[in-house]
Amino acid sequence: MRYTASLTSEGRLFVAQCLEVDVASQGATEDEALTNLREALELYLAEPPDESHAPKIRHIDLPEARA
Repeated sequence: MRYTASLTSEGRLFVAQCLEVDVASQGATEDEALTNLREALELYLAEPPDESHAPKIRHIDLPEARA
């Protein structure tokens, strides 16, 4: 499958951001950033782990702020 990456430089690093999926990575060179993004995408898109290890999601209610 083909994905699109946006590359930007931040100081001495290059940041690669996938435009189709909310995944990003970085590297010392553009090639390294893209290689790291490819690895991050592969991990992100891999089969989900066993359900018994899935994180539990809970809501947290806070009182309303008073003006």
